[in-house]
Amino acid sequence: MEFRPSQRFVSVITRDTLALILAGGRGTRLGALTSHRVKPAVPFGGKFRIIDFALSNCINSGIRRVGVLTQYKAHSLIRHLHQGWGFLRGEFGEFIELLPAQQRTGPSWYSGTADAIYQNIDIIRSHEPQFVLVLGGDHVYKMDYGTMLGYHVDNGADITVGCAQVSLEQARGFGVMAVDDTGRVVRFDEKPEHPEPMPGSADQALGSMGIYVFNTDYLIDCLEQDARNPNSSRDFGRDVLPRAIYSDAVYAFPFRDMETGGQAYWRDVGNLDSYWAANLELIGVTPELNLYNQDWPIWTYQEQAPPAKFVFDEKDRRGMAVDSMVAGGCIVSGALVRHSLLFSNVVVDQGATVEESVVLPDVHVGAGCRIRRVIVETGCRVPPGTVIGHDPQADASRFEISAGGVALVTPEMLGQDLPYVR
Repeated sequence: MEFRPSQRFVSVITRDTLALILAGGRGTRLGALTSHRVKPAVPFGGKFRIIDFALSNCINSGIRRVGVLTQYKAHSLIRHLHQGWGFLRGEFGEFIELLPAQQRTGPSWYSGTADAIYQNIDIIRSHEPQFVLVLGGDHVYKMDYGTMLGYHVDNGADITVGCAQVSLEQARGFGVMAVDDTGRVVRFDEKPEHPEPMPGSADQALGSMGIYVFNTDYLIDCLEQDARNPNSSRDFGRDVLPRAIYSDAVYAFPFRDMETGGQAYWRDVGNLDSYWAANLELIGVTPELNLYNQDWPIWTYQEQAPPAKFVFDEKDRRGMAVDSMVAGGCIVSGALVRHSLLFSNVVVDQGATVEESVVLPDVHVGAGCRIRRVIVETGCRVPPGTVIGHDPQADASRFEISAGGVALVTPEMLGQDLPYVR
C-alpha cells in the first residue's frame, strides 16, 4: 500500500482519460439544503460549490474531457457550470459536457451509479478514451488524478479504487476494502454494519472514496454484464466491484499527502454537522485544506461583487469580524462576526452577533440578532432581534436541528417566500 510518487504523471495518460462526475443524487442527509438543489451544487467555503473541487482536480491534473451526469433538481448546478466552467476550448478537444438522465437505454432514469454510466455507454464510445475516471461530485478534497492513473497503469489493473482511512463509525457509510501486501483488493463490503478494521489498526478501516479508474473496454464489458443481471441493484459498490475482485485485477490506491505521506485531506460533507464543521475548519490558522495554495487552485464562477466592508467604529457600534472568513459584497454594520464564514452579499445589521455560523449568499441578518451554531440558507431575511442557537427547545420548534445541535434556517422556516436558490 506504500505508493508515494516523486512526480506527477502527465500528458499521455491524462489526455487519454475521460472523467465522468456523478452529480445526480438527492443528498437527503443535508436536509433542506438539498430541497431545491442537488448536493454538488451546495455552496462551500465562502465562494465555491462542492462540485468545484472534483472539476478543479480534473483541470489541475490535465484531464480536460469531463462529463457531468445530472438528474435530481439540477438547474442550480447547470447554471453554475454554464457561468463558471465555460472556458474550455472545443477546438482543442476540451469540454465539460452535461449528461442528464435521458432514458437512452430504456424507459427508466438513472437507477444507480453503475446504471448512470451504462446509460451513457454510447457517449463514452464516441470519445474513444483509453481510461474512464469515475468521480463523485459531492466530496471536498484536492487530488492529482494523474498519480492515480499512473498507479493503475503500473499495476496492470482493470479497476483502481481510490481509498482513504476512515473511523469504524464512519465506515458504516462507505464501501470497506481489505487488500493484500501488493494493494490488490481481496474483499469489498458496501456500507457494512460491522466494518472490519485495517491490519495494524483497531479503530480505522480502508474506505472507498467513490473514485474509480477503469480501462474503457473492461468498463463497458462490466456494465453490459451488470445490465443483463436481473438481480443487480446497478451500483458500483454493491454489484460491480464485489464481483470483479474474484476474477479481475482490482487495486486500491491510497490517497496520501504528497509531502508527508500521511492521510490527505478528504471530507464527505454528507450531513449538516460535517458540512458545518468542514466550512468552519477553513477558518483555522493552518487548515488542512489550503485554499490559498496557488499551485493547486480551486476554480469556480467568480461573482462580480465589491470588497467586504466593515462600518462604524464607536464603542457600542463597531463593525468587526474576528477569526472569520468574509466574502465579497458583505457589509458588517456595527455588528460582531466571530468564528464564522460569510458567503457573498451578506449584510449584518447594527448590534447583531453571528458566532460559529455558516451564512450562505444574499442573507440579511437584522439588527440585534443573536445567532450561534447556525447554517443560514441563501436569501434568508432574519428579522431584527431574532435569537437562534441559544435555546435548543425553541429552535427545534422552528428550524431543522442536526444530531450535533446545529440549526439550519431557510426562508420557508422564517415564513418567507423562497427566492431563487443559487
